[in-house]
Order: sequence, then structure tokens, then C-alpha cells
Amino acid sequence: MLIRAGYDISFFTEQRVPMLAALSVHASRNKDLRTSQRIFTQPDVPLYDYVDTFGNICTRLTLPSGETTISCGFVIEDPFTPDLVVPGARQHALEELPDDVLLFLLGSRYCETDRLSEVAWQLFGNLAPGWGLVQAIVGWVHHHIRFDYLTARPTKTAWDVYQEQVGVCRDYAHLAIALCRCMNIPARYCTGYMGDMDLPAIVGDMDFSAWFEAYLDGQWYVFDARHNYPRRGRILMARGRDAADAALTTTFGPVTLTRFEIYTDEDRLAPPVP
Repeated sequence: MLIRAGYDISFFTEQRVPMLAALSVHASRNKDLRTSQRIFTQPDVPLYDYVDTFGNICTRLTLPSGETTISCGFVIEDPFTPDLVVPGARQHALEELPDDVLLFLLGSRYCETDRLSEVAWQLFGNLAPGWGLVQAIVGWVHHHIRFDYLTARPTKTAWDVYQEQVGVCRDYAHLAIALCRCMNIPARYCTGYMGDMDLPAIVGDMDFSAWFEAYLDGQWYVFDARHNYPRRGRILMARGRDAADAALTTTFGPVTLTRFEIYTDEDRLAPPVP
């Protein structure tokens, strides 16, 4: 399937403010792009890209005073198949884990393994390790949290959402990641486009989404505690230990978000890909 995706996001500031943006498709999906992917700003400001330690494409720019709009649009080819389900995927013993995976067992800014370890072992300590354990965590988080956009806040952690039992997709991901790490399963945060093309009806306004990946049987698998079933059409933008590593925008000064429009649709008008 060809998917047309992009965004128009505007900010207002009374002074020049440097910004770091992870608003490009992740480099692992570059081969699937069927049009160029270029970030535009209005007014035009200098920007440049670099690749961070998690493989995310990051853009540096400085917002001038007044309103600035950041826009991007592209077409990408996607198999539009459901997230893989591999019930037999085994959990690694700690001594088997690759060095670069160990990082995703540690506590992080939004995933406090120290505060949730006892909770995790009380809830899941009697379950066999492996895929079934991750799925049990995903199912529990899905039912423990009530989704509510109005409760979103940038300071909410996994411990907070465990206590408050309400949040948005990034909160589902953070709590599931923290619980997986407590059970010695490496887990990492993901963010990107997740459209409604695989749903029977449109659900709310389009937004970026968050999910997570767990390391089992030598590879990373997608899990989604917000939806709790395999979805189609994910377009990854950034990964990290948690949302601090994969923030879509980070500003180094006061700004006000004035426009936030995201789109993800099947591109029926594009010519067939040879």
C-alpha cells in the first residue's frame, strides 16, 4: 500500500528559540519512501540533520520571534500487514543479551523500574518468561489505563500513570516498558504515524502515536498496549529509552503550540510502484 503522510505544526515565540526536532521518518524506513521527504519552514530558516545514538534523524533549527510553521509531506510504501505475533519467541537469559540491548533494561526518565519492580513481580512473577509474559503485561496495562487526551502532561511517568490509571498512548507505552524491564525483558519506546486505515471507522483527530518494542529471541518485536491487538500501517519516526529520547520536538526556551495537523491516508492517486 502507498501511504501519504505528513504534518503542519506551528509555534509562536516572542524571542529566538533553538529547537531539536525528530520529525523525519526513521532511517530504517528510508528505502520505502516513494517521494522525497523534506522539511519546510515558514518563514524559511536554516536547518540541518544529524543521526543520534538511537539511529533517529534529528533536525536542528532556531525559531525566529513570531509564528513559525514546520511542514513535511511524503508518500511511503508499506506492506500494511499486521504486527508480527510469535507466541513461541523466547526470553533471553541476561548473560545472553547483546551489549547494546542491555541499555533497554535500565530505568530511565519516564520508566522508573525501581518504583515498579515490586509491583511487576507481584503481578507477573508466576508467569513463564517469553512472548506470553510480554503479552500479559500489555493486556494488563491496556485494561489498567483509561484513555483520555485531557490528562496528558509532559511530566507524567510510568509510576504516575500506574497510580492515576489514566493517560494517552505514550503513557501506555511507558508503563508497559517499565514493567517489561522489571521482568528482565529489554523494551524500548517508539513513536511515529499510526493511521486509522485499518479501523472500521475514524476515531478522533489524527495524531502521532506511541508504542514499544520488546527484545525476544534475538530481535525486536512491536507491542501496543494502547490498542492491545496487531495494527497495520505503522511508520516509525524515532526510538529510544523513553519519550525523552524520542521527543518529536524539544525547545530550549518558551514557545506556544498554535497549530498541530497530522495526516496519514492511503494514497489512491499515486502511480503504481514498478
